Amino acid sequence: MQKNRQTTIIDIAKQLGVSPSTVSRALHNHPSISAETKKNVLAMAEKHSYQPNLLALSLLNKKTGIIGIVVPEITSYFFATVISGVQDMVSSAGYKLLICQSNESFEEEKKLLQDMTLLRVDGVLISPTFRTKTFGHFERLQRAGIPMVIFDRDCPHFEADKVLVDSYDGAYQAVEYLIKTGCQHIAHIAGPIAFPTFKQRLDGYLNAHYDNNIPIRSELIVYSNGFSSDYGVDAAMQLMANNDRVDAIFAVNDAVAIGAICVIREKGYRVPEDISVVGFDDESYAQYYYPPLSTVWQPVYELGMLSAKIVLDHFASKEQRENYRYEVLKPELVIRESSISID
Repeated sequence: MQKNRQTTIIDIAKQLGVSPSTVSRALHNHPSISAETKKNVLAMAEKHSYQPNLLALSLLNKKTGIIGIVVPEITSYFFATVISGVQDMVSSAGYKLLICQSNESFEEEKKLLQDMTLLRVDGVLISPTFRTKTFGHFERLQRAGIPMVIFDRDCPHFEADKVLVDSYDGAYQAVEYLIKTGCQHIAHIAGPIAFPTFKQRLDGYLNAHYDNNIPIRSELIVYSNGFSSDYGVDAAMQLMANNDRVDAIFAVNDAVAIGAICVIREKGYRVPEDISVVGFDDESYAQYYYPPLSTVWQPVYELGMLSAKIVLDHFASKEQRENYRYEVLKPELVIRESSISID
């Protein structure tokens, strides 16, 4: 056999003086092949480090055994945990996971889905970018017959299987809790409300005020253009420069909340004695920050597992489903030391 070339079934067959089909059946432990022949084939395959041609197998079986996942970024606790849930589910079913990162780029997202279509992955899970406003690339995936699940970030008016977390409920829980602790001037550092997830968090903040007969002050709502601690610092500086009566801050996520705490301390205020702070996501570091951060926990691992299970369910059923699945998971408020306790 030639060196620097991958060994094939044909190479093994020539070495042993048998047909390629005999080698193939021996490698798959077919009962029609004798024990001696199987032994010889396996020994030759091991000697030459034979690896099956997965592309050829996928063409033959009309499946690749690969499920793709596209996330905005892979370094955060949130998406890393989602991926862990997906990985555990698909690997237990015998599938490989292809992980891709869009970097919040709509153009990159379109390219990645095009590549996955060309690779003929068996299914796709995607958390869309903040800039995803049109869905032609999703429709092309569906027309290609590739099952798709949208998770975490909704695409309103586009029909597909979806697994989401109830951001409205999480925000409502957080703000109502702050109200019950006696806070009357609760600020919100909001995300871009053009995106449904952050519009839902803003709505939860507003409705908690309405339901508890607390007036809304527009100057207590500041919009952040990003989600790191630096953006929390900028938003809190703007907020506190214009308001001296803030007694609580509900932030769009934990990183922004921590940036806000830094500003609160720099201004000479105490957390939580003067200003309570609540974040969202329950990142892994939230409980180790000082003071430990009150936040809204999301069932992230379960989000990944359920999204993957819905894709796998497509493979188990030979019938075309008439309706898409729409699953909404419930978050929970986690009270720690960055917010005062209810008396």
